[in-house]
Amino acid sequence: MAWMDRHNHTVLKEFVLLGLTDRPELQAPLFGLFLVIYVISVVGNLGMVILTKVDSRLQTPMYFFLRHLAFIDFGYSTTVGPKMLVNFISDQNTIPYNRCATQLAFFILFIISELFVLLAMAYDRSVAICNPLLYSAVMSQSVCWVLVGVPYLYSAFVSLITTIKIFTSSFCGYNVVSHFYCDSLPLLSLLCSSTREIELFILICSVFNLVSSLLIVLVSYILIFKAILRMNSAEGRLKAFSTCGSHLTVVVVLYATLSFMYMQPKSSHSFNSDKIASVFFTLVIPMLNPMIYSLRNREVKGALHRMWKNLCKFPI
Repeated sequence: MAWMDRHNHTVLKEFVLLGLTDRPELQAPLFGLFLVIYVISVVGNLGMVILTKVDSRLQTPMYFFLRHLAFIDFGYSTTVGPKMLVNFISDQNTIPYNRCATQLAFFILFIISELFVLLAMAYDRSVAICNPLLYSAVMSQSVCWVLVGVPYLYSAFVSLITTIKIFTSSFCGYNVVSHFYCDSLPLLSLLCSSTREIELFILICSVFNLVSSLLIVLVSYILIFKAILRMNSAEGRLKAFSTCGSHLTVVVVLYATLSFMYMQPKSSHSFNSDKIASVFFTLVIPMLNPMIYSLRNREVKGALHRMWKNLCKFPI
């Protein structure tokens, strides 16, 4: 058995990604579609990171979290997107062993971080609406950094443990991954050694991440809705609802997609359905987030206008 493990580790130097579809006539249209989506996502999220960093009027906790959300969206869409696009126009959809491990590690890091940054944003909005007079004191710069720093460290820990457990296990000779990127569940199906311990770890982490973060988000919104209903001004209620509505929409879509993928029974699990769900949170959601959160925001529109005016001042 020890010889077999060494043999498997030396022979298996790459994986084959099946991709979204094996129909040749769909490769070019899908490449064009997802290239546009990815470019919009990169421009939107990097633009949001830069805008919220350089504009003096966007130096508030709300935009601090938006900046990190945009960075995370850019991170996990870039972890998956470029390789996916290459596979549409390449005859050999292979990925080296070490690069597959790297892709899995960064994907887990960014997707868990997204959950807890969304949690931090919900908490920020609940403090702003429920306790506006204490907002500046409660949401200090140090508190904001803790609310993003701890999730980054926790996500890195879970990512490293999951990746190390999978890639130090014994793979069989079969190296075809039933997905368009290296994800944990398709990789587990390729292991010859027992996967019970790894599956249990992934299940516990997934349930904890989804349930704990969603519970805090729900509590935050219950407090928000109670505060909104107590407002006397119709304009104030409308502004509060518009601020929280965008965040709540993205939370529902993201949590529903992840719950569908990682918390369904193994007997009913389908990698084809996973592919469809994965497209939403790896490419579509990162493209929509800058629009949903920011482009409908007057302060962001004003910042874009100021930046454009400053750029036009420079001679060409």
